[in-house]
Amino acid sequence: MKHYKIFGLMLGAALMTVSCNEIDEQVPEGGSLTKEQVQETNAAVPSRTQATFAGMFNIMAKPFGAYPSSTRADDFGFVMAALSLDAEGADLFQQNNNYNWFSTCGEWSNRNPNYANPTIRYKIPYTLIGLANEFMASLPAESDDPAVVNQRGQARTLRAFGYMALAPYFQFNYQYAKDKLCVPLLTEEVDFTNNPRATVAEVWDYVITELTTAIDELAGSTRTSKAYVDQQVAYGLRARANLTMGKYAEAAADAEKAMQGYTPASIAEVSVPAFCVLDEHNWIWGINVTQEMVSGNRGYPNASSWICAFSGDGYAAATQNTPAINILLYKKIPATDVRKGWWLDENLHSPNWANLTWVDPKDASVTATGDAIANFTTSDGGKDKFLPYTNIKFGMKSGVGSTINNNDWPLMRVEEMILIQAEGLAKSGNEGKARTVLENFVKTYRDPSYDINGRGLSLENEIWFQRRVELWGEGFFIGDAKRLNRPVVRFHGPNTSNEPQAFQFNVAADDPYMNMRFPQAETNYNLGIVPNEETGTQPNAGQNPGLRDGVTD
Repeated sequence: MKHYKIFGLMLGAALMTVSCNEIDEQVPEGGSLTKEQVQETNAAVPSRTQATFAGMFNIMAKPFGAYPSSTRADDFGFVMAALSLDAEGADLFQQNNNYNWFSTCGEWSNRNPNYANPTIRYKIPYTLIGLANEFMASLPAESDDPAVVNQRGQARTLRAFGYMALAPYFQFNYQYAKDKLCVPLLTEEVDFTNNPRATVAEVWDYVITELTTAIDELAGSTRTSKAYVDQQVAYGLRARANLTMGKYAEAAADAEKAMQGYTPASIAEVSVPAFCVLDEHNWIWGINVTQEMVSGNRGYPNASSWICAFSGDGYAAATQNTPAINILLYKKIPATDVRKGWWLDENLHSPNWANLTWVDPKDASVTATGDAIANFTTSDGGKDKFLPYTNIKFGMKSGVGSTINNNDWPLMRVEEMILIQAEGLAKSGNEGKARTVLENFVKTYRDPSYDINGRGLSLENEIWFQRRVELWGEGFFIGDAKRLNRPVVRFHGPNTSNEPQAFQFNVAADDPYMNMRFPQAETNYNLGIVPNEETGTQPNAGQNPGLRDGVTD
């Protein structure tokens, strides 16, 4: 069986989706298939194309996608990247104990190019990009068949999404650093052994071009599941890209198109643990996690095990590593806001789980309901006591205490698009409408007593506050901080934060350590990679106590 060597990371190409015999008969000895031969092979083996198409979406949260021969508990694709990015930020943390596979994010040692965490986060997007490239090459050239055009648009959207999962983290923001080096572009013509980094502007221009073409290709088409993409997903991704590039009016317009037909989750719907089912009506796009995907290795490498408090067979609940909120942000949330209940308070109370019950797996007569769940421990060791400020935002699709860790994962929600629209309007000169959009959303769907001026923040900071609360745990913090050129502020001095002491440091917005490093395996193979000139140093506990971010001041 021949493999393509894609970007030095030895990624299995789409040829792996059918039997070796079917393909090897088509591959010349010592060579590889040309684009035309790939298309001919697809005609002979039609199932290959569909298998490759499905594979692009399956890799999004596939356990062991980066390390197939290993059983790393932190190897679960884009969901793992989301948790890592927020664990690097100011608002989410896990405990500093021997069971926390994401401690590298808390302490920021994950800038080490030899560590697995950054390698997974680099490898999975390029795996997706490589699969999308393979799939695009496998389609009939210049076909105007609506089904082919639609699939081409979906692949193009995923390819853009892959670059969007990389570009913000290897260089500073677009406005400051658009001419600086970012990440390499993976094209058919490139020499994978000498593929230099493209500039920030080149990467984002490519993303915009891809999404604009995809929007045209996806026009009028439908999808069978929210796990796939449609025109509104492409609009939503382009809204994110335009926001990153400072094209604020365009971002607002795209966000409005992306949200058509969707309504936010109601106050009642988010007054209980949720955000775990693909068909939730406020989701525009998500990852469909099947029971088959999470079987094996006790289902640990997935969102249920690491982000949800309610898994009966996962790492987080069993080891006191369920992500918690930093009190710097928590204390800014009004008591009238339903989202305050997404986390336990200092007394381990939340109104949001009052009607939930956890049953001991070995003795059904032993149960805990509501606040009693916090100190409840199960006889099999699957649940330890919860700590103050533990999140209960994310529910359990298969039920409280279930050992089936098949929670779906939101990649795009209508609430995010509303917040993009508000920010885009505010920064393109339409502050009045931006205020109306923001007030209508929060008053109707989160806090009937909402006062947009209640925190005394600028409109930009108020919008970022709403993003930090609404999108907590979904992977947006570091991208937003870099986009807004803001520091990462975890503490305001002694006794001001509940983060572990080793994680209590602040990082300036222009600190070179904000930028990721390329994995050693990549730089060994791709000789075109030139690291950033300035690298900075790993933060130390107690560093920069005087920094403020404009929201939690």
